Amino acid sequence: MHNISTIWTEKYRPDAFEQVKGQKDIVKTLAAMVEKKNLPHLLFAGPPGCGKTTLSIIIAKKLFGEDWKRNFLELNASDERGIDVVRNTIKDFARTKTIGDYPFKIIYLDECDSLTKEAQQALRRTMENFVSSTRFVLSCNYSSKIVDAIQSRCAVFKFKPLLQEEINHVIDNIAKTENLTINEETRKALCEAAEGDVRKLTNILQSCAAIDDTVTEDKVCDLASVARPKEVKEILQMAIGGKFETARNKLLDIMLQHGLSGLDIIKQIQKEVWSLDIPDQKKVLLVDKCGEIEFRMVEGSDEFIQLEALLANFMGF
Repeated sequence: MHNISTIWTEKYRPDAFEQVKGQKDIVKTLAAMVEKKNLPHLLFAGPPGCGKTTLSIIIAKKLFGEDWKRNFLELNASDERGIDVVRNTIKDFARTKTIGDYPFKIIYLDECDSLTKEAQQALRRTMENFVSSTRFVLSCNYSSKIVDAIQSRCAVFKFKPLLQEEINHVIDNIAKTENLTINEETRKALCEAAEGDVRKLTNILQSCAAIDDTVTEDKVCDLASVARPKEVKEILQMAIGGKFETARNKLLDIMLQHGLSGLDIIKQIQKEVWSLDIPDQKKVLLVDKCGEIEFRMVEGSDEFIQLEALLANFMGF
């Protein structure tokens, strides 16, 4: 049995630049900056689980060695998002001297797109005032939520979700270390469920391993709370074939069985539309309809009525 007491997202967090999967160009640039100890303020933007925090920790470890924890302050801006945090916690750390013979300290501010505008303006001044002794690494999901004044003071790196090939490398590494059995179907299900997010992938694998060493497609779909693609395709084919009531009942069953919301299932329907055996022009119309139905759901419409309306649109194709 596996040592489940260890969180795998930490156990498999890379410790060196060469271990990081994906973001090749970004990794290469950052490694060169660290090598020359020539580091500007950095802004990492991108979806969750694609390596932003990991790379900031690797930068600190490479620059400060054993002293990295004493010269590296990690804050999560979504916990502490007010102006006081910038004025107190960040300023206090920035104004103290580095421990050891290092040119500067690093402050890593995670999820800084949730900082208020006032806090961002205060941060901008702090970045200017302490530039000789401190470098800031800011991380966010959307760089558009960061004020221009901060963006212009940073080297901006846009992170992308990991590609299927890169996700496969991570799966292979974990499966080999933990002696897991994963077949091709399961691998495909893992890639789809992860959506380029390594943290999500690792958590699904750890949950599956807690049950059994053989990871199956069914287990992955259950733990990731997604419907199996073939089930979604079946529903759409029934609707296209005129079996509206059967399609509607099966859709309701699947949603209850997997605990899916309307928004979860509509994303899967939109993906499966492209694999249907209908003309491309009709696929485009159906995807357009998916977008409209999704908007209605976000605005607060009844999910099941909207999904019925979507299935009604599949009739007659």
